[in-house]
Amino acid sequence: MSMQKTIINTRLFVSSLVISSMLGGCASTSKVNEKDPWEGWNRGTQDFNDNLDKAILKPLAKGYAWITPKFVNDGVTNFFSNMNDIGVTVNDLLQFKMLQGGMDASRFLINTTAGVGGFIDVAKMIDLPKHNEDFGQTLGTWGVPSGNYLVMPFLGSSSPREVAGAVGDALFNPLTYTFVFAGGGAAVSAVNAGAKTVDVTDTRADLIPTEKIVDEASVDRYSFIKNAYQQRREYLLHDGNVPEQEELQLEDEATTEGTSGAAKANDAGAAEGANSPGLATPATPSKHFLNLSAPVKK
Repeated sequence: MSMQKTIINTRLFVSSLVISSMLGGCASTSKVNEKDPWEGWNRGTQDFNDNLDKAILKPLAKGYAWITPKFVNDGVTNFFSNMNDIGVTVNDLLQFKMLQGGMDASRFLINTTAGVGGFIDVAKMIDLPKHNEDFGQTLGTWGVPSGNYLVMPFLGSSSPREVAGAVGDALFNPLTYTFVFAGGGAAVSAVNAGAKTVDVTDTRADLIPTEKIVDEASVDRYSFIKNAYQQRREYLLHDGNVPEQEELQLEDEATTEGTSGAAKANDAGAAEGANSPGLATPATPSKHFLNLSAPVKK
């Protein structure tokens, strides 16, 4: 009996080695996208995030938008935006944007006092503009490369530089330190978790009207989101003045991936059309390049 177990275990071990070597060979010979080497991980993680959004976040956001009056929704958005201005001001100074830093610090002081803790955007009423700066942009300004495109679980589109930036932004957020001043405890943890949940839900609710753009305008959802994210980050990093060379590079990548995604969709549509006559097959490739011009002030 012992000899039989030994033979069986040896066979399993040898079989495992053979299968591992075969899988390793397949992995080494598979073609990797040099412009997006983590695409396999990214697509899987995006599917996970999309399923999580459909199951939890989107229904929660719809319920929040339905039950919350507009003035309350606006007030919650303004409150978290005002808290974010602290980090924006710090990053202004770290990027040596002294004038902009003074404006953003003024925004925070005005909205915190006259705006009842930030629930009313008084600074907007007096034409004091809001800026968008974060530690990821600060690292980029300091010359840190962004690295490959990366989709993070729960967080979505990112890059190694932006992951480090998110850690820095958390350190600039006063809610991170509430447990220190309040002495910790379950109550403080519950308040922090509740505040974060409201922030995420409010942000997701604000995105509901615009998500149709992604669903309807994209042939390949992954490529569309990736290109839009990278263009947006470049736009913010250069304050709207994206160097022509980088802009052309982004446009070339977007066009290439858009054409590739359209080709895959056409192939899938043709196969489906062969099995189901009468279904139309898309024939026009989609160009996933967004307008990087500054938004029109209302």
